[in-house]
Amino acid sequence: MGRWEPNARGRLAEAALQLYSERGFEQTTVAEIARRAGLTERTFFRHYADKREVLFGSGELQELFVQAVAGAPESASPIDAMAVGLDAVCEMFADRHAHARKRQAVITANAELRERELIKLASVSAALADALRRRGVAEPAASLTAEAGVAVFKVGFERWIGAAEGRPMTQLVRESLAELKAVTAGHQGAPADGGSRGGDA
Repeated sequence: MGRWEPNARGRLAEAALQLYSERGFEQTTVAEIARRAGLTERTFFRHYADKREVLFGSGELQELFVQAVAGAPESASPIDAMAVGLDAVCEMFADRHAHARKRQAVITANAELRERELIKLASVSAALADALRRRGVAEPAASLTAEAGVAVFKVGFERWIGAAEGRPMTQLVRESLAELKAVTAGHQGAPADGGSRGGDA
């Protein structure tokens, strides 16, 4: 039986992100990641299939997003159920701003990782659409709402990790959702200060 390594997965993830930031994703090897974490390559492969999976291996975001949408009040409209999911996901990122910025910088710098990120988001969208269908939302509304939810998350997240942005991610994502609602309601766009967003649904 292998030696138990406390928080091996987290240590490997942190070591990998440090190395990717310092040296670049392509230049970093699994052996270097394991060595930086004080672990073995064998331990690395017990937790991750390859060095990309250190950045994408956790299904935590998708699971949390889907569960929150599924658990929204039965009376909630599809977009309001999506809003419940968005709030839950924002909470997950509450204390991870520096980590999220560093991870995104690594992904942005590599075409293969950018493609993988798009695949991941497509998977999240498909899972959200399925959750909405289970709530009784018909097609194409389920898929459209799921895609909109992912787009709102993506825009809000990118604003949150922006260098000049100091506001909470929850606020930025809610603003993005309000903008989407304004656009679909036929307005030119919601005011920048959020003054007339109110309780419009």
